[in-house]
Order: sequence, then C-alpha cells, then structure tokens
Amino acid sequence: MDRWRWIPRSIRARVTVTSTIAVGLVLLFAMAVTSVLTRDAVGHERVERAATAARQTAELVYERPVAANLPPIEGVVRIQVVAEDGVVASTAALAGRGPLTRMRPDAGDIRVDGTVCGVAGVAADCLTVVGIQYEDTAYGDVMVYAAVEEPDFLMAPRLELALTGLGLVIVAAVGGVIWWGVGRTLRPVERIRTELARLSTTDLSGRLTVPATGDEVAELARTANRTLDRLADAMVRQRRFVSDASHELRNPIAGLRTRLEVELAAPEEIDAVPALRAVLADAERLERIVTDLLELSRLDADVSSAWEHFDMADLVTDEVARGPTRFPVDTRLTTGAWVAGDRVRIGRLLTNLLANADRHAQSAIRVEVTTTDRSEDGSGMGREVWVAVHDDGPGISPEERERIFERFARLHDARRQDPGGSGLGLAIAREVALAHDGVLEVGDSPELGGALFTLRLPYLFANEE
Repeated sequence: MDRWRWIPRSIRARVTVTSTIAVGLVLLFAMAVTSVLTRDAVGHERVERAATAARQTAELVYERPVAANLPPIEGVVRIQVVAEDGVVASTAALAGRGPLTRMRPDAGDIRVDGTVCGVAGVAADCLTVVGIQYEDTAYGDVMVYAAVEEPDFLMAPRLELALTGLGLVIVAAVGGVIWWGVGRTLRPVERIRTELARLSTTDLSGRLTVPATGDEVAELARTANRTLDRLADAMVRQRRFVSDASHELRNPIAGLRTRLEVELAAPEEIDAVPALRAVLADAERLERIVTDLLELSRLDADVSSAWEHFDMADLVTDEVARGPTRFPVDTRLTTGAWVAGDRVRIGRLLTNLLANADRHAQSAIRVEVTTTDRSEDGSGMGREVWVAVHDDGPGISPEERERIFERFARLHDARRQDPGGSGLGLAIAREVALAHDGVLEVGDSPELGGALFTLRLPYLFANEE
C-alpha cells in the first residue's frame, strides 16, 4: 500500500491531476509536432525564396554585365555573383564584401543549399544560402548566391522554449478550470454526504436536497430519497409487525398460562382430557403463528429455495386435491400455463387462498387458470399467467381490500369464522407473489358474487409448447 501513497485520495485532486497530466501529454506531443512542422515549413519557404532570387539574378547577368548594384529580388537583399576571380556583382547589402561562402554543387549538379553563420557585418546569426552554378554568362562561369536570414524565433531553442511556456500556461489554465469544475460538480455530493450523515435508524424522516442541475448527481439524490422512503416504510412496517406479533403471541400465551394455573389450582377436580385438548389448541395456534412469522421473515430476507419451471394448472390440481374444503372446488384450468418460481411457496400461496375462500364461501368455490397477453402491440411480451379464486361469500368491501393483506389484519367476519387464525395467511400470499414479480389483488367475483382473488405471474416462454 505504501507505493500508492503518492496518489491523491480526493476525487477532486485525482481528476484534476489525471486530466492535467493527460492534457500535458497531448500538448507535449502537439508542441513536438508543431516545432518540427514549423521549422520545416519556414525553412522550405526560405530556401525556395532564395533559389528564386538566384535564378532571376542569373537571368540578369547572363547576357550582359550589370552596370550597377543588383536589385533585391523577392525580398532577398543579399545576393552575390561570384566568378573565378571574385565577386563581380552584388546587392547593396553585400557591396564590397567577399564571397559569402565557398560552397559548390556536387558533380552532376548545379545547385547547393546550406547555412552560413557568423558573417561579418550581418546582423543575423545565420543565413540560409542557395547557390546556383551557371556557365557562359557575361562574366563567364559564375556562382550566384542568394542568402535569407533565419528568423530569430527559429534559433534553437527559442521556438521550443516559447512553445513550452505556452503549454505550461495552457496546462495551468486547464488544471484550474478542472479543479473548479470538479469542485462545483462535487459540492452537491458533499451536501448529500452531510445530510446522509445526519440520518439515523431511529429517524428516517429527513430527505436529501435534490440539486437543480438535472444531472447524474440529481438522479443520485432522487434515488437515495426513494431508498429512504422504502427504508422508512420498512421501519414503520417492522415496528407495527413487532407490535402486532407481540400482541398476537401474548394472547395465546396468556390464555395458555391462565388455563394451566386454573387447572393446577384444583387438579383433583378437573378432567385432564378436555384441559389437555384446550392446551393443545392454544399450542397449535402458537405454532401456526410462529411458523407464519418465520415464513414472513424468510420472505423479507429474500431467502428462497431453488426455483423450477412448472405448469400452474398442475400445481392448482395438486393443491385442490390435497386441501380438504367444506365445499367441492370447481376448477377450470388451461394447461401450458408455465411459470418459474419456488413451487413450495406458490403452493403455500394457493393453499392460503383456498383456505380463505373455504372459510367465507356459502356453497361454491371456483379456481381458474388462464394465460393473458397484456402487451399493447400483441407481441406476447406482456403475457401472464392468471390464477383466479372465486367464492360465493359476502365479499370484501373496497375500503378493506388492501388492509386484508396487512400482517395480523383480520376483519370481523374472519375472526368470527376462524377465531384461532393468525391473520398472516393473506400477508404471506401477497409477499410470495411480490417475490415472484407477480401481483395479488382482490375484487368482486362476477360469477359467484363473493370475493375474487387474482394472482398474476409472468409467463415462462421457454416452456411454451
């Protein structure tokens, strides 16, 4: 870990350093390319200008000698015509001076290019010289030299120093802008962190301030607020669940203890069999409540068994045959209604719905299994498996239809029909449906006139026949 200590821990610093280094490397490459291209372009332009001036000067002296100093050509003010016996003509800038150079072309060539430095009386440090050899001129065989000053900024390392200075200014400016921009971007994140630090498990009422930037940070704040809403709702449900659970457990425990105390107060006067049966009934109710509480805790923790693929029609047939009911169950099943899930838990869901229907029915219960395509374009991607459980009981009023799925919620009619119930059956059924990405709803049965519980689960296309 010690070798990474040089890396900044702050996101702001890391982004700034990384971005600045990246920009610096790009600028370094750009400066190197700029230096090479600039030197090449300017050098080529100087050589061509000098060569043009040399050729035009040769044309002036080819037929006849010039009577006066040579005129500047193409802006070139340093031109010489050198014969075997010395300089025979030149521009005013080189009047009275000896040859600029003794460079001669190679054999088979008439032109020579080169650089001459330290020429006396010349302000420029170096001159780019182009020499062209001509024969049979008015002066005989001559060399025409044209010289152009090299710009000061091309003198090494002036160009590179200038580019380096400009690059440093750009890198500093980019680093400053990135530092400021990242700090401005992360300011809402720091505010979110501070607001989150003030929250606690005992008080989840606070919410994060959503910045008006409309960017990912704002979406992060909105997502965090939605998560806090879910956590707060879970805390409320947990507290209510603990309160209801303690109340529901206290009643059978208190009844069991009272019954035992009464029977023990006068053991010689009691009939043991009825007393034990009453105690057993209380113990069975406690067992049902504890079993349901354990199942709910597993659902809350998302602890599930291995999932499998199965036909819902087959599962409904098995559950109807397994569970004794007061009235015959009319089944209308569509085979091939494939779903994926925990077969045991979905079977528990169906058992709870059948038990609820049997508890409230007066003479008839019906179970239907169908498949429905809810996609708007008819593509089948919204296809679902529907399980509908009808009864001809009194039904459930609209204002009570969501409350019956709450834990330990028992309507008056349910308490009258089944005093020993735990009030967790429908809550478990709803949780199982949600754990399988399904929906469990209740309404009115249009066929039997009582309650209608509808389970909707995603259809499993892989097993379509």
